[in-house]
Amino acid sequence: MRRVPGAFLTLALLLGALVACSGSDESISAPEVFYVNPYGAKSGPKEVATYRLSVKGGAPAGTGKTHRLTVDVPRGSQDAIRLRAGNVDCKGSTTHVTCDVASRSIDWDGSQQIVPVAAKGSSVGDVGYVHLTYVREDGKKLTARTRVVVGSPIVQLRTLTFKDVQPGSDVTAPVVVRNVGEMPVKGLGLLFDRGSLEFRERYSNCRYPTLMSTRSAVCRFPDVRIDPGEAVVIRPAVRLRASKTEMYDTFYRGAWALDAGTGPHSVAFEGGDSGDGPALEAFPAQPTDLKGGTWAEGNNISSAVHLDTHADFEVSGADLHGSPGTKRTLRLTVRNDGPGNPGRSTQLVFSPPLDVGVLKQPMDEYDDGAYEPYCKSNGFAYTCDVGELAPGKSRTFEFTLRLGEPGEGSATLQDTEQATKLGTVSRDPNPLNDTASVTVGP
Repeated sequence: MRRVPGAFLTLALLLGALVACSGSDESISAPEVFYVNPYGAKSGPKEVATYRLSVKGGAPAGTGKTHRLTVDVPRGSQDAIRLRAGNVDCKGSTTHVTCDVASRSIDWDGSQQIVPVAAKGSSVGDVGYVHLTYVREDGKKLTARTRVVVGSPIVQLRTLTFKDVQPGSDVTAPVVVRNVGEMPVKGLGLLFDRGSLEFRERYSNCRYPTLMSTRSAVCRFPDVRIDPGEAVVIRPAVRLRASKTEMYDTFYRGAWALDAGTGPHSVAFEGGDSGDGPALEAFPAQPTDLKGGTWAEGNNISSAVHLDTHADFEVSGADLHGSPGTKRTLRLTVRNDGPGNPGRSTQLVFSPPLDVGVLKQPMDEYDDGAYEPYCKSNGFAYTCDVGELAPGKSRTFEFTLRLGEPGEGSATLQDTEQATKLGTVSRDPNPLNDTASVTVGP
């Protein structure tokens, strides 16, 4: 693999297409190159680019007229590839399909498609062609062609979890890309989504789309080639600044082979200006670059950032006075004394005194004018999600009670089941203020 500098991005995340058109609005387009899994393969790329077949300017709907579209696998390609028709109104075989186009435009992908697949007996590296012909209303033929390769590049990124990060410090995120597919990666695309972190550099060979407050950077390396089994490392390592309070943050990355496309579920952010910092460059990866972390594929690969901090939550209690049958309002307030924000990590468990009845509880409006209880009840206690509380913020839960004989209940804070499972708990250093008494007396 040769070292190449990154080039300025001309953003086109979807697979480039060959388009044949005339002076009219009629056109036909299909991918220039398309990779298919080997025949009988049980696995392939996680995100496979869709074979997008598009015809513009068909016969007007409702007129009864149609225009003819023909899709062929020529004889010299039939040992490598065949056609598979999805839910489309077409006729033919695995090598020749005709379709009557009866609307102004069609765009086949997903289940509505004709797609090339590897032929039985084909081998990795075999190449075939799909020829497409569209007959215009005036009889003129428009054509397009797709080069189909058996086997695919499969691009993976090394991903790490960053723990014990000092609040507000820099996170250095190495970018290591490998190809575990059967075919070479020809051109490399990278996507960075910083989440709630901040970019410390804006690299000159990346564009920063204006959508979502420039959360993303899209970078393109058209001259990079990664052979099967090889890997590259991107330098300088991408740096981001961690939050000062968000205890559990996440940023996202993605990588794909430029000529293979990004996959059907990828989001393309267009536009944006190039950065004014240094250019990112690709270098052959060394054994030390490949150590640690895990490998993941796709364009939404997450990397967790855990701050070395905590959040001190506290709950207030109450003393309620009155004879049995008296109504009283109980307000339980939960406060985050900081310094960190663990997100939705905490829940309040209110256990009323034994002889107390709950007449009203916090409600949640799930539709216009329609409400349901916000807290879950098992008949003895009420469990309420506190939600996200930034340092210094509080939330109050209000109950209406019918008092009974003197007694004592409690309000207790605890980690949610989800936070415990994910390891995103508050790390509360002061558990003594996590429980408060709710007493009833004369």
